[in-house]
Amino acid sequence: MPKTPKDTLMAKAVDASTRAYAPYSNFHVGAALACEDGTIFTGCNVENASYGLTICAERNALFAAVAAGYRAFTAVAITVQAEAMPYPCGACRQVLAEFCDPATPVYIASAKQPDVIEETTIGKLLPHTFSFTTKNP
Repeated sequence: MPKTPKDTLMAKAVDASTRAYAPYSNFHVGAALACEDGTIFTGCNVENASYGLTICAERNALFAAVAAGYRAFTAVAITVQAEAMPYPCGACRQVLAEFCDPATPVYIASAKQPDVIEETTIGKLLPHTFSFTTKNP
C-alpha cells in the first residue's frame, strides 16, 4: 500500500527524532517540513547545557529549508520518541506562522504510535499570530 504524503512526512519525522540530542530532557523530537515542490526538510531538537541555546526540531527543519532557499511550505509533521504528543512550543508556532499559511496542516504523533496522528493547522495552533502589515520578501 503506497504511503500518503502525511505518512511519508511522519516517517521522516520519526527518523529525524532518532538523531535528536536530548541528554537533559530525554525528549527526542523530530520534524519534517514539506515544500511546495515536494522537497522535504527534517530537523531534530539539539539541546545545550545552557537551555536558551537549545534548538527545537521544528525550527531546525524550517531554518534548514530557508537556508536552502525555500519559503513556501505545505505541511509539517512532528513526532517524539515518547508516549506524549509533541505539540510545538510558542516560539516554533510563531516561526512556522511566519512562513506557513494558517491553513497549513500540522500532523502530530508519538513515534511509539506513528499511525495515531492528530491533525491540526498552523492557524489553530497560533490563532493570533504576531505579524507586520508589510512583510519583507
